[in-house]
Amino acid sequence: MNGVTRESKRPQAGFTLIELLVVLSLILILSTIGLTQYRTSIIHANEAVLREDLFRMRDAIDQHYADKGQYPGGLTELVSAGYMRSVPVDPVTKSADSWQTIPSEPDPNNPTAPTGVFDVKSGSDGTALDGTKYADW
Repeated sequence: MNGVTRESKRPQAGFTLIELLVVLSLILILSTIGLTQYRTSIIHANEAVLREDLFRMRDAIDQHYADKGQYPGGLTELVSAGYMRSVPVDPVTKSADSWQTIPSEPDPNNPTAPTGVFDVKSGSDGTALDGTKYADW
């Protein structure tokens, strides 16, 4: 022998290829789960904002009708009359001009009176997480 015994050799330091692949696989699985949860939370937040915006605009329409006895001619009239600070941006379409307004029924006592905005809906044709259409909210 050359003076080096088998017990005195230092073991090789480092990781095996299998260990590295297992760790990389775990990181990939966890990051995929995290990314999916992140995307779902973004959609959920946009849906919450849409519900709140629709509630606020509908409330402003009702207040306008209660104060003036007629529905507003458009969403911008709610802003100019002071019922809203601005027309909100639809969080799904990312536009303030995409809101779909539903006209009111003509007044049977005054058929020549102009119809106004009775209700407002999102202009998006997308589907919510619960399976309903945004335009049906």
